[in-house]
Order: sequence, then C-alpha cells, then structure tokens
Amino acid sequence: MSQLENVTVVKQANVYYDGKVTSRIVLLPDGSKLTLGIMLPGSYEFGTDSHETMEILAGKLSVLLPGSEEWLHIDGQATFEVPANSSFKLEISTVTDYCCSYA
Repeated sequence: MSQLENVTVVKQANVYYDGKVTSRIVLLPDGSKLTLGIMLPGSYEFGTDSHETMEILAGKLSVLLPGSEEWLHIDGQATFEVPANSSFKLEISTVTDYCCSYA
C-alpha cells in the first residue's frame, strides 16, 4: 500500500538518538496505529512492547533480530518482524524510510 486513506496523524514527532531517528504516529480508521519515519546513518537499538512489523520503504541497513546471530542485510525494500517484549539492533548505512505496524 503506497497511500493511507482516512487517517489521523499525530503532529508531534517521536524523536530518538538526538534526532537521528524520527517518526510520526498514524491512527487508522480501525483503531490500529503505525508509525512513519526516517533513520539517519548510525547504530541503534530499540525495544518492543508489542509485535512489530517493520517495512523498509527505502534505504540500506543491517538488522540483528532477537534470537539471531546473523545480521539481515537490506538494500531497498524489505519487511521483517520483531516479537513483543524484545529488542533489535540496526546498523543504518544510508537514510532509511520506514513504516512500522503494531499488533
């Protein structure tokens, strides 16, 4: 889906790592939410409260998922899942555009 219809966007940004990672919350008509964001080059670690589906829309990065010893390398578009109550590491090589959905 390249376009979201009939949504509400929370104006205040979520800002992490001194502004190197930012996102905006989008509330969908069914009551669910997602975030749309940008990550600048750098190394980051994030924790999850709920299950997350990360859709990489553009960028070059590597991700270390919970329970894995091997980094997943992404160049362009890809999707990966992160379980609830876990953490994952990111190595961002180029500006990365993403959409994160929560279950």
